[in-house]
Amino acid sequence: MTNTSKKRPIHTIFGAGQVGRLLARELLGRGAEVRIVRRGEAGPTEPRLTWLRGDVTDPAVARGAAEGAEVIYNCTNPAAYHKWEELLPPLYGAIADAAAFSGARLVTLDNVYMYGDSEGTSMTEATPMNATTKKGVLRARLYRELQDRADRGDFHFTTGRASDFFGPEANVSAIFSERSYERLAAGKAVEVMGDPDQVHSYSYLPDVARGLATLGTEPQPDGGIFHLPVAWQGTTRDLLDLVAVALGHPAAKIRRLPNWFLGAAGTFVPLLAAVAEMTYQWDGPFHVDDQRFVETFGVRATPMDVAVTETVTWIRDQLLAENAA
Repeated sequence: MTNTSKKRPIHTIFGAGQVGRLLARELLGRGAEVRIVRRGEAGPTEPRLTWLRGDVTDPAVARGAAEGAEVIYNCTNPAAYHKWEELLPPLYGAIADAAAFSGARLVTLDNVYMYGDSEGTSMTEATPMNATTKKGVLRARLYRELQDRADRGDFHFTTGRASDFFGPEANVSAIFSERSYERLAAGKAVEVMGDPDQVHSYSYLPDVARGLATLGTEPQPDGGIFHLPVAWQGTTRDLLDLVAVALGHPAAKIRRLPNWFLGAAGTFVPLLAAVAEMTYQWDGPFHVDDQRFVETFGVRATPMDVAVTETVTWIRDQLLAENAA
């Protein structure tokens, strides 16, 4: 009798932060064998999930994690935001080398820093990379280096770019964090950068994970750039209001942090200095267009009523419960 069983594809995720963990669950749900690589301790065990621990910049660690993989995902996002220029290039280089070594498709999670200030115009995948900030210039450089290697035939490369996160487990985003969720739940003021009444695109975190999984599992002969699904295209204030109302409050209370404060505080706190250079994103309209992804894969962002309900459920049942324990 012929064995017709098919071996499950192996997908390796570098980075076990807020996106990497959700991506692992999404890929497991699609039937893949998943390896997830991090420096710290292993997370919860699940069937078909393997946790690997090590320094990804060590070629032996990166290659070992990528060996035999069909797709590898770069979801690395060091918490030391002010040290990205030091930390990201070796991570990206090691993961790219691992992709070239293993023959796996490379999918990276990225943001839209490389476009710079769009001055209110909608950002598409064809928007020029005109960044002037340190982190924007860095993101543009890292993308170009990966695309150059893909053009040379080192690997098949696709990048998924997302806007700022909100939603369950989106606990270290610029506006939406554990602190902001806790304050919303308590009816206290949430600190925001820039003008909360400007239109600002927000990506629902589960959509980001699903989008990356789609890029890793659906055929894409040409690879390239995709803006991942964008769930919210309104103002920051209105989005905060939706969550606050669902938590039982009349509206969100907001405390605006002026740019001069972040700049001054950055003299003493390097992290705030790193944040200060990116505040242009909240000072004017900030619109990220996701139509290429929608038209290519037929996948849209989660409807906002569902996204808000799931976010509030997570805040009540997990975030607040864990912090109260």
